[in-house]
Amino acid sequence: MLESAIVFAVVAAVLYAGHEVADHVLGQTDKQATHKAAPGWHGWRHLLAHVMAYHCVLVVMLAITIAALGLPVTVIGFCAGMAFSAVTHAILDRRWPVRWILTHTGGADFADRQAPICGMYLADQSLHAGCLWVSALLTACL
Repeated sequence: MLESAIVFAVVAAVLYAGHEVADHVLGQTDKQATHKAAPGWHGWRHLLAHVMAYHCVLVVMLAITIAALGLPVTVIGFCAGMAFSAVTHAILDRRWPVRWILTHTGGADFADRQAPICGMYLADQSLHAGCLWVSALLTACL
């Protein structure tokens, strides 16, 4: 039980660090960020390119950590964690699910706020962090 908790803590930290690097530096171009929520194939093409680049960063960072620390992560756990992350990241980055969640939980005004903070961006990042928590649980427990 303690071993799973340690693996979870390490994986969660790596996924969060990886998210920051992948979403803001290495895993998304300006063009992808601008067009990933556009309707039709145009938007999906940019979104899928972003999700693929994003997860390349996460996979590399997590694989290096697992190997360097000798973490007992199974292939099934690794794949389940990455798959959950990829699917949820793609859904959230279409943007309308984030707005829907905010609107249906009393945060419609927050969703429309642009200054001094962007409510949609903060909600998007928070939801990604929550999904990465689930990904870390899957990775550590399967």
